[in-house]
Amino acid sequence: MKSSLTTWIIAALLLGLAVGGYVHRTMPADEAAAFARGLTIVTDIFLRLIKMIIAPLVLGALVSGIGRMGGDVGTLSRIGGRAVAWFIATSIGALLIGWATVSFFQPGIGLGLPLPPAAAESGVSTEAFTFRRFATELVPTSIFDALARNSILQVVVFSVFAGVALARMGERGRLLADGAHALMDLMLIVTGFVMKVAPAAVFAAVAATIAERGLGVVVTYGKFMGGFYVALLALMALNLIACGFVIGFAPLRRLVTEIRDPFVLAFSTASSEAAYPRILAALDRFGIPSRISAFVLPLGYSFNLDGSMMYCVFACLFIAQAYGIELTLFQQIAMMGMLLITSKGIAGVPRASLVVIAATLPVFDIPVAGLLLILGVDHFLDMGRSATNVVGNAVASAAVSQWEMEREAREARAAQAAAAPQPRLAE
Repeated sequence: MKSSLTTWIIAALLLGLAVGGYVHRTMPADEAAAFARGLTIVTDIFLRLIKMIIAPLVLGALVSGIGRMGGDVGTLSRIGGRAVAWFIATSIGALLIGWATVSFFQPGIGLGLPLPPAAAESGVSTEAFTFRRFATELVPTSIFDALARNSILQVVVFSVFAGVALARMGERGRLLADGAHALMDLMLIVTGFVMKVAPAAVFAAVAATIAERGLGVVVTYGKFMGGFYVALLALMALNLIACGFVIGFAPLRRLVTEIRDPFVLAFSTASSEAAYPRILAALDRFGIPSRISAFVLPLGYSFNLDGSMMYCVFACLFIAQAYGIELTLFQQIAMMGMLLITSKGIAGVPRASLVVIAATLPVFDIPVAGLLLILGVDHFLDMGRSATNVVGNAVASAAVSQWEMEREAREARAAQAAAAPQPRLAE
């Protein structure tokens, strides 16, 4: 049944909450931790299966899609430019919503938790977070190395070159183009097999987290988490309304229905990567040409992590509030400007949001040890921001596709008008 995946995932999520809560209440801490470690094996296997799919799927979809564009660099530049413009606009919206929400609710004031010493180690390394590393990591030394490391941004760079070159080959490249398209179809079929494991992975992820940390941590951080989820809902509403103005609100309702499965999957596994193949398939069913979705979606996964970006500003200001540090309006604007730039380079960095936060806090004289305040509930927050990232990238693909199709329709009408015979003037 088509709708059964969402149903099974929600059931697994609820069962995981119940089992995790029971284990946390009835077992000693060390036994509950061992129970959680055992369950994470299932989640790790599922996420590894997903990562096994993503890189070859991006390669096949992007090479075949660009090949079908005819190697038109101008078309690629136009689609990429529109996508980046959308990403920047929604990123600014995400930062402003996060800033406004944390300023209104002020969850860090009167938190009632013991603050870690300012000199304490946060346990989050920022060594990998440098502009040099980001710039050099854009270009692969080998496509096989990029595929092996699942470096999506490098796969995108190679695929753009390969797709343009393939189109320039003309008839000689048809066999390779057909092979790339077949690779994409193969990976989507494999995705169907892997998704059968998704409910078990969701149950394991939720039960393990609750068993180790308990539902009480959610109550303790209720104001912080509640404020953040209000901000996430506002951000999703902004994305959907903006998309509705571009594609129309009737098609938007159908798009929301199509992305329901990947949304629930990303939320329950706290991984937007887990939903990537399902989003690509959902956008295809919605009617977005694969040459557009296969290009915009990987870019979005690298540069349009709106939920994660909003989390960064929300968490930074929360930690400042907890320490009683007053930031001027200029400092807060400067922080958002810094995050707008630095968050675009987090693709491929483990625990990326935490790394960005750890790199930002010292710039504004906020103790990095404040990260210890949010580590306990980071998984629950990651669920929401991963699902929000899915929505943001889906609507970005839909908006860019609509603009491109409208342009193609105008060009077709103009060409038709130019080709029509002109009436002769009466002599």
